[in-house]
Amino acid sequence: MKIFPAIDLFEKKAVRLYKGDYNQLTVYSDKPWEIAKDFEKQGAKFIHVVDLEGAKNGDTPNIEVVKRIAKETSLFLEIGGGIRSLEVIEKYLSNGANRVILGTSAVTDEKFLTEAILKYGEKIAVGADVKDGYIAIKGWVEKSQYTLEEFLSKMQDLGVKTIICTDISKDGAMKGTNLELYKELNEKYSLDIIASGGVSSIDDVRALTEMKMYGAIIGKAYYTGAINLREAIEVAK
Repeated sequence: MKIFPAIDLFEKKAVRLYKGDYNQLTVYSDKPWEIAKDFEKQGAKFIHVVDLEGAKNGDTPNIEVVKRIAKETSLFLEIGGGIRSLEVIEKYLSNGANRVILGTSAVTDEKFLTEAILKYGEKIAVGADVKDGYIAIKGWVEKSQYTLEEFLSKMQDLGVKTIICTDISKDGAMKGTNLELYKELNEKYSLDIIASGGVSSIDDVRALTEMKMYGAIIGKAYYTGAINLREAIEVAK
């Protein structure tokens, strides 16, 4: 299993939100690239980046930080946050990102999603943020018409390869991840599913590894010291 330590960007700083709430924001560093370098020192090969400002306005306000992470590390870099146009996808990929994650736009704009997959193939991942069984959109504040199962079936049919699945109720709460959900999805779909939200202990990492998940994102647990990244990477092997 691949471990994706995470950096959320806001005003060029590394931050974390609690359950996606912009009013509950903790700043961890004003040099996110230094955190990325620490990930690499601890054995990470991948990094998951979210531009929280981009998620709000559909632009790339933290592109310089992304460029710097790409330049100063050899990490496989995936980035999401308000990506709604082929121009923004191209901008990220030409500035060092290896994969971009489409969120709300993948749910609301099938034409755009199809164009992106046709043009960029496996460099396109889709975020499936689930709340009460439904896909949530627009920074988790709105519920879409799709159940998680309907949405994943549709993504599989459209040729999406990688899904980042977040159980919003678990995100940043440090109470463990939704193992039952991930086990069920992993058995049901032929997608590469990255578990996100609430991965808060080595036991979570071990359980996800045993069920042969493609990947897991470690966010808050890294910053609070609840998970030793080097150990998590070893366990995931």
